[in-house]
Amino acid sequence: MFPALETELKQETLPDPYEDFMHHHLQYYGYFKDSLMLSSPLLRSRQLLYDEFNEVNPRLREPRELLFFSNRGLLQTPRWPIECEVIKENIRHIVPTEGTYFTSSRMGGKQGSIKELAVTLQGPEDNTLLFESRFESGNLQKAVRVGAYEYELTLRTDLYTAKHTQWFYFRVQNTRKDVTYRFTIVNFLKPKSLYAVGMKPLMYSQLDATTYHIGWRREGHEIKYYKSNMDDGQQPLYCLTWTIQFPHDQDTCFFAHFYPYTYTDLQYYLLSVANNSIQSQFCKLRALCRSLAGNTVYLLTITNPSRSPQEAAAKKAVVLSARVHPGESNGSWIMQGFLDFILSNSPDAQLLRDIFVFKVIPMLNPDGVVVGNYRCSLAGRDLNRHYKTILKDSFPCIWYTKNMIKRLLEEREVLLYCDFHGHSRKNNIFLYGCNSNSRKHWLHERVFPLMLSKNAPDKFSFNSCNFKVQKCKEGTGRVVMWRMGILNSYTMESTFGGSTLGSKRDTHFTIEDLKSLGYHVCDTLLDFCDPDQTKFAQCLQELKELLQQEIHKKFNNLGQTMDLEGCWDDIPLSDIESSTSGSDSSLSDGLPVHLLNIADELNQKTMLLKKPKKKRLQTRKQRNEKYQKNYLMRELKLREDAPGRIKFASTLQKQPTSLKNPENSNSSIKRNEKPRLTEAQLSGRAKGTSLDQPLISLVLPKSKERVQSKKPGFTASCSPKRSTDSSLGSPPDVKPNWPRNRYPATRRDRATMAVYPSLHIYTYP
Repeated sequence: MFPALETELKQETLPDPYEDFMHHHLQYYGYFKDSLMLSSPLLRSRQLLYDEFNEVNPRLREPRELLFFSNRGLLQTPRWPIECEVIKENIRHIVPTEGTYFTSSRMGGKQGSIKELAVTLQGPEDNTLLFESRFESGNLQKAVRVGAYEYELTLRTDLYTAKHTQWFYFRVQNTRKDVTYRFTIVNFLKPKSLYAVGMKPLMYSQLDATTYHIGWRREGHEIKYYKSNMDDGQQPLYCLTWTIQFPHDQDTCFFAHFYPYTYTDLQYYLLSVANNSIQSQFCKLRALCRSLAGNTVYLLTITNPSRSPQEAAAKKAVVLSARVHPGESNGSWIMQGFLDFILSNSPDAQLLRDIFVFKVIPMLNPDGVVVGNYRCSLAGRDLNRHYKTILKDSFPCIWYTKNMIKRLLEEREVLLYCDFHGHSRKNNIFLYGCNSNSRKHWLHERVFPLMLSKNAPDKFSFNSCNFKVQKCKEGTGRVVMWRMGILNSYTMESTFGGSTLGSKRDTHFTIEDLKSLGYHVCDTLLDFCDPDQTKFAQCLQELKELLQQEIHKKFNNLGQTMDLEGCWDDIPLSDIESSTSGSDSSLSDGLPVHLLNIADELNQKTMLLKKPKKKRLQTRKQRNEKYQKNYLMRELKLREDAPGRIKFASTLQKQPTSLKNPENSNSSIKRNEKPRLTEAQLSGRAKGTSLDQPLISLVLPKSKERVQSKKPGFTASCSPKRSTDSSLGSPPDVKPNWPRNRYPATRRDRATMAVYPSLHIYTYP
C-alpha cells in the first residue's frame, strides 16, 4: 500500500551511539519493555495500526482517553496555592497568607505545621464558638467576639485582590441550644443586596443531617443590610447582620451565601458518569486544559453516535458553561440539572442528542472555586472580562474555551451559547443577550428567552431580560461569542434569592428549583427547533407587539405622540433599551502590570503576521472565466451608459435652471424619511418588557418530530411536542399552554423529569 514506507522500514541501519545510549537509559527507567520494539531497527509509531502480516494499515488509532477513571477515588485531588494552609480532615480547609501574586500550587497547599486555632476552650462550660473556613470553597478571614453571644465576621477578599467580598462559607462548633446568637459580616462592598428585601442566609446542621435527614435550610431573624460607619479607605463598607438559634448543643453547623457546589462535588458527579456504562457511550469526558494551579478544566461532549458521516456533519452545536465566577454556585446546580436530563434515557433527551452536539464546560474557574473566591481566578482578575485575551499562560481556561469554540464554528453551526451565572441584586432567573443588527433576524434573539419564560413561568422573568451590548461588556463571553457569529449568545443570571412570579412568589429558590431549570433549557431547545414554526412565529409576533408598547410608553413619558405604522421597526433596539445597570457584573481591572508588556508584544507580533490574503485562482479555466465575465460586464455597462450620457448632456443645455430650487427635493426627501428616536428621548429605562435576540433556522428533522402536550399561554395553533402519557408522569412545575396540531410523523412519548428529593443532604469527602 505504501511501498516507500515499507522500503524504509525494511532498510538496515547502523546503530547510532546516542540512540543506543538513550535506549539503555530509558529502559533502565522502565521504558521500551516490549522486545519487539527493541528489536526493530526503527522505532515504529504507535499511532499507525499494523495488521497481522506486520504491514502498515493506512488508519490511525482511536485517540486515547485523556482521563483515566477508577472506582477507588477521585479523578484528581484539588490543588491549592502554596501560600494556603490545608488541614487534613474530611473537609479540606484553606486559609491564605500574605502574597501579591500567584506563584505555584500543590495538593494540600502549604507544607509544614498548621496554625492552631486562635481560641482554646477552657473547659466544658466555655461557650465560645469555634470558627473555621480552611476547607474547599470556604471563605472567612476573621471572627471577633464582641459580646457574650455576638460575633463580628470579616470575609477574605478574592486572592491577590483587595475587593470582591460577597461569597461566605464557614463552620461553627461548640454551639448552645436555645441561645440567640448575633453574627455581623462587616466588610461587604456592594451598596445593594437581596438581604435587604427578605433573603436569608443558609444553615446546615450535621446532627440534623444525620438524625433527621435535614440538609441546607434558610435561617435567620432580624436580618439587616446597611452601610457601615467605617470604610477601608478606598470605598464604603456595608454590613449584614442576623440572629440565629442553633437546634442542638455541641453541634457542628455551617453557614453559606448559597448552596455550595465544590470542585470535589463536580468530580464525584463526573466520576459517576464515567463509570456508567450507558452514559459513557454518548458522553465523552476530556481535559480541556489545566488551570493556573494545575486543576483540570473538564469538557464534556454529549451526542448520540451518528449512522453516517453526513448525519454527523449535519448536527448543530450547543455550548454551555458555568462557574466562570466561582462564588456563583447557582450555575453549577442549573448545570447539574441540565446534565441529569440530557444524560437520561428520556425520549426527548435522546432526540436532543440525535440532532445536537453539546459541548459542556461545567466549571470554568476551578481554582477560584477551590480557594473560595467570589469573582476572580488566581490571576486576580475577573475571567468574564478577558475572553478577548491572547495570554494563554495567564488565562488558560478562557483561552482554550474560546479556541475550542472557534474550531467548533469551523466544523458546524453553533445554535446557542449560554454561560450560567448568579445574581445578588435581582430576583428570578433571566437572560442577557445581544441585539441583532440584521433586519433579517430582527427580534429573533428574543424568541428563546420568551419561550423559556412560558415554559418556566414561576421562575423565569422575561421582563428582566436585557439585550443591549455595552462597551464595558465587550470582553464577556456573551458578547465575544456573539461577535464570533453565534446569534443566540446569552448569559443566564439566576438569583441568590427567590421568585416573585406565579406559584413560587415570595419563596427562596431551592436546589430542586435550579435543577428543574436545567430541564426547562432542554425543553425550550426542542420548542425553539420545532419544524412547525407556528410557535416561533407566534413568539415573534408577540415580541413585535411588546416592542410597540415599549415605544409608545417612551413617547407617553415624554409627553409626545407618534404614529408608528409602517416605520416603527426601523427604530434601533439599542435606543429603546437601557443599559444593564442592574447587572451584577464589575468593570474590568485590566491586566496585571507584569502582563501589560507581554500583551503589547504579542499584539504587535499578531498584527505583523496578519497579512491580507488574496484568493488565488487555481486553474487557467478559472482565470479565463473571470476575465470573460469582467470583459462582458464592462461592455454591458458602456452600452447602457452611452444613451444616458447623451440625454443628460442635452438636458443640461435645454434646462440649466432645473437644479436651482433645492427646497423641493429636500422636502420630498424629508417626507420619505422614517422618524427615529434620539438617545436623549430614550434615555429612560422602560419598566415594561424588554426584548431578546436572533434566531436560526429550525433544525429538528421531519423524521424525528415530537408529539407535545398542551401548554397554557398561547392562543395560536401549534404543532404538538410530545404525547401525554399519564403513566410517564408530568414534567416539573406548571407549564404554559402551547396549543398544537398533531404531527403526521413519528410520535415520541412524554419525557419524565427526574424527581428530586425534597431535601438536599450535603455530604463532604
